[in-house]
Amino acid sequence: MTTVMVCGTTGKMGREVVKAVTKDPELTLIGGIDPSAAGEDLGLAAGIDKLGIQIDASLTDALTKRKPDVIVDFTTPAIIFENAKTVLEAGVHMVIGTTGLTAEQRAELATICERTGANCLVAPNFSLGAVMLMKTAAELAPYFPDVEIIELHHNHKYDAPSGTAVLTAKLINEAKEAAQVKASEDKTRESLPGARGAKVDDVTIHSVRLPGYVAHQEVLFGGYDETLTLRHDSLSRLSFMPGVVLACKKIKEKKGLVYGLEHYL
Repeated sequence: MTTVMVCGTTGKMGREVVKAVTKDPELTLIGGIDPSAAGEDLGLAAGIDKLGIQIDASLTDALTKRKPDVIVDFTTPAIIFENAKTVLEAGVHMVIGTTGLTAEQRAELATICERTGANCLVAPNFSLGAVMLMKTAAELAPYFPDVEIIELHHNHKYDAPSGTAVLTAKLINEAKEAAQVKASEDKTRESLPGARGAKVDDVTIHSVRLPGYVAHQEVLFGGYDETLTLRHDSLSRLSFMPGVVLACKKIKEKKGLVYGLEHYL
């Protein structure tokens, strides 16, 4: 049995994680952290039956009382790095769904993992379909090196472009570099700065932020007299829960810091 705490319990993702963990027979929920709901019952705060578990105000408070096998974090980019250092320094495994960690910060967290023996998964996307899209895009990239990404999210998302889009672009660029292929020259000149989107090495990303969307991504490939489009749609936050549950169960086996859920499949 794997014991779990959830950091950011009253957020939209945090509430779904609480529900998913309580439903899984191989996981045991033992705590939650959220300063905005400190002292409240964890189950009631998540919209389910009372669990008899009081929400803690901080990670420090929670870890002083009890030490779980893994902490799942869905908070904000502003605090995720400090949260991760606190958890990993305590020798607790961590599943991170919060975006905003830089490559340098991930490297520092990896060093902590090596020293403490705690494992960490940083996943831009927990949807199994989204992960399959990324893997497929990387496989197609050597044959279709001209590619752009459109990602669409709700207008309350903290960052742009999404972590999923950035990772997709990274995997595409790595596949093209390995195959020694490049995109054809883009001769377009912007009459309005930013009209062509943002570049991640050789891949352009366009971010859409509008009410009504949840999480969506298109990868558009252009070829000789043909185009190929991959698209994934998360219709609700429930689509991320199988990936979160899988990560909680497998994190003990995956040593160090791992970036991307695809390494758990």
